[in-house]
Amino acid sequence: MTASAQTIEVDPEDRLRADLYNYLGLLLARPAGEMLLEQTAGLSGDDSLLGEAIEGLARVAKASKPKSVEREFNALFIGLGRGELLPYASYYLTGFLNEKPLAKLRQDMASLQVTRADNVFEPEDSIASLMETMGGLIVGRFGTKVSLDQQKTFYNNHLGPWATHFFTDLEAAKSSVFYASVGAVGREFMSIEREAFRMTAG
Repeated sequence: MTASAQTIEVDPEDRLRADLYNYLGLLLARPAGEMLLEQTAGLSGDDSLLGEAIEGLARVAKASKPKSVEREFNALFIGLGRGELLPYASYYLTGFLNEKPLAKLRQDMASLQVTRADNVFEPEDSIASLMETMGGLIVGRFGTKVSLDQQKTFYNNHLGPWATHFFTDLEAAKSSVFYASVGAVGREFMSIEREAFRMTAG
């Protein structure tokens, strides 16, 4: 996704939300290298369900090597022909790639003035791309700050219907070790976001 340079005041809690969206997007876009694994190993959580999931991810990252994480990523998302999981909204919602959910997402992205970066060739409805987009919307990385109602609409339309299902599948996938812990963090985070948006008026 492309961003425009502009300083926008962001509430610290929203900054944390955006950071977690962006972090999950980074972990799901490509295999975690040595630096990202080291950063992940240094994370700490609290005694909430999300905090415990983050602690679990940190423990697994500490024991993981870049080569094994790359093999796991390839088995999960690339494979011979296709990986164990297809991390796209269209597939989860219709059983096929490049379907109506992708067309609707492109419409909504255009209305929010979000465009796909020139060097990105994956469909915009991949889980990594949607995590990154949501993170960018929260902090106004695409030019203007997006209201909580707009965030809620985007979440409800493009993440709410399938992201928790995807993260649950990622947790349970037979190829998942490191990414099972990523799935646990994603599942808990989506649960928190869903509940927070449910309590938001509008």
